[in-house]
Amino acid sequence: MDWNATRYGFWGAAFGLAAGGVLIAGGASHASTILAACVALAAVLALIAGRRLRGPGKFAATVSDDGAALLPSLAREVFERLPDPLLLLDASGRVVFANKAMRDVVGTDTQRKPVSSVLRTPAVLNAIERTIATGEPTSVAFSIPVPVERHYQAYATRMEQSPRLTALLLHDLTAVIRAEEARADFVANASHELRTPLAAVSGFIDTLKGHAKDDEEARGKFLDIMSEEADRMRRLIDDLLSLTRIELNEHVPPSGTVDIAGLARNAAAALQSLAKADNVTIAVADGAGLPAVRGERDELIQLLQNLIHNAIKYGRDGGHVWVSFALAPSSPPGRRGGGAMVAVSVKDDGEGIPREAIPRLTERFYRVDVKRSRERGGTGLGLAIVKHIANRHGGRLAIESKPGEGSTFTVFLPTAVEAISGVTEVL
Repeated sequence: MDWNATRYGFWGAAFGLAAGGVLIAGGASHASTILAACVALAAVLALIAGRRLRGPGKFAATVSDDGAALLPSLAREVFERLPDPLLLLDASGRVVFANKAMRDVVGTDTQRKPVSSVLRTPAVLNAIERTIATGEPTSVAFSIPVPVERHYQAYATRMEQSPRLTALLLHDLTAVIRAEEARADFVANASHELRTPLAAVSGFIDTLKGHAKDDEEARGKFLDIMSEEADRMRRLIDDLLSLTRIELNEHVPPSGTVDIAGLARNAAAALQSLAKADNVTIAVADGAGLPAVRGERDELIQLLQNLIHNAIKYGRDGGHVWVSFALAPSSPPGRRGGGAMVAVSVKDDGEGIPREAIPRLTERFYRVDVKRSRERGGTGLGLAIVKHIANRHGGRLAIESKPGEGSTFTVFLPTAVEAISGVTEVL
């Protein structure tokens, strides 16, 4: 074996990729072209190493026989470990290699398929076609809307050595774009929602500094109201920050596993004092035998507390809140996974929700009864937080309600095991 060739290929690949990363981090003016060129350099050098290892005849035979064998094992490992999705195409636009990051985006069955059946974004396909035809590097931004919206910058470049492969590299911009959107939303929503309590506090301060400064009874009353308004602003800011954090990580699947029934019992226990104040009884089903759920403990605790807290606030005085569990047969269409799911339902016996309002319940700051929501300390963000946590976990939120018959909020979460036998469907 020619170890010099191996060494040259490895260091060539490493140098090309590292140079691209350094230039991007340094804010090069033509970052996309430079990065594409570096990827091309890395691929070409690795392919040269493969040619020296295999010999010209063997290398040429692999082009038509097996696309995956086109790259020597060292080059495949280097590309496989790249954090960004990478696709290599032949001159006809068929896939000859896709690394793990790319397979996570487009699916595992890509080998020898036309790129148009793997990526269905017209802007990207046009960029690839232009690069294959002209050899000029191209860059284009695009989005994938489902199952969770993600944003990418695609870089395409063609290699000049035979065989002429075209490399497509995707750079994930989701976190950056969501940070910008979250900042804009935060400014717009916070300014709107904080205006009322700030105006109230400012008005009471002016009153206390004026004719009521010596009125002890009025001073005590005004200070109590100011304290309530300050608490409302604190809750609003906490919820906005929480929602922003969740949205930034919504495209990142959770890695831990949790006992969802145990979390529900903990969430109910934390809210017992609030339930007692309204004479509401919380009943949590046993949940024995439920499989573990894949998820982040803190986020799922927040999800359950929001649902149970809403049931307490909007149920009837002296009523009940029931938390139950069941298994659903599969993930909903377009979600990650595809295996069995745990359904967690929170039911109240309140006055219910009008049918026309149900589709809007997860919108930010939407309230069916604005006056009652604010009186009960609601910020209008609780169900938006629930929805985004469910999305991050590859699940969904279902809402059922009839006026006068209470409401049921059910969250479906994928289990941590791939298959479960004897699953009971949730109707």
